[in-house]
Amino acid sequence: MTQTQTNPPPPMDSTPHPSVPAGNSAPRNPAGSSAGRAAPPPSTTGLDGMTVRELWEGLQEHFNELRKRLMIIVAVLFVTTFGSFYFAAPLISWLAKPAGGTSKLIALEVTENMGVFMRVSMLSGLILALPVVVYEILAFVLPALNENERKVFNRIAPLVTAIATLLFIGGAAFSYFVLLPVSIPFLTNFLGITTTLRLGSYLNFVTGLMFWLGVGFETPIVIYFLARLNIVTASGLLKQWRIAIVIIAIASAMITPTVDPVNMSLMMAPLIALFFISVLFARFGQKPRSES
Repeated sequence: MTQTQTNPPPPMDSTPHPSVPAGNSAPRNPAGSSAGRAAPPPSTTGLDGMTVRELWEGLQEHFNELRKRLMIIVAVLFVTTFGSFYFAAPLISWLAKPAGGTSKLIALEVTENMGVFMRVSMLSGLILALPVVVYEILAFVLPALNENERKVFNRIAPLVTAIATLLFIGGAAFSYFVLLPVSIPFLTNFLGITTTLRLGSYLNFVTGLMFWLGVGFETPIVIYFLARLNIVTASGLLKQWRIAIVIIAIASAMITPTVDPVNMSLMMAPLIALFFISVLFARFGQKPRSES
């Protein structure tokens, strides 16, 4: 009878091994590998899945572009303001006509005449540089547009710049030819007391009124771009016309130099007209549904 020979089992390895969690079939890293090194931290994401680094680089790019545009605007304003020195004196005489001319004005401080000269020159320089200012603002917004919108922008940029310039000049002209001839006599003869006007305070009042009303007349252009960005719509503006009139009444009461209803109505009338013109601009700037 043949005897069956059985081999003895292999000797057990007495060296302890670290336990592997159940379900983890990943092989161990061999000696000398990067097992002891720290794993790189996960990339932190920001808006729209962008990393913090990409977001920061994008912000830096926008800041550099903004700085470039602002430097161009400041340089042009410097040139136009310096050029306005040559006709600032006749311009001051023209602005003083609603008060009876410069002979009716007095100066009480040593630097008052120079301050008025610089203020009028800066306002004149701003009006002369306004086409460049508007174009640079539009060019800064250009990278946020898609390719089709950039083509539209390049085509309508001269027209938008011209319209914005004319609107600002229209607001300044309205304040000079309509508001000042009514408000100055009312203010200077209120309560029957004769008022002696200072050169500095009078021209600060006049130039401030002309500037802010000129800015207010830019509302249609602002509404156009808000509609282009799908922030407002023409139908939405029309639905809120009652609220808009209340806001216009409050703004008119704050901007109007007098508290009488006549001057307030003179201020409200063009602003209400500008609101409905802005609705029309929003209709032109609003994207079609298919494009949106």
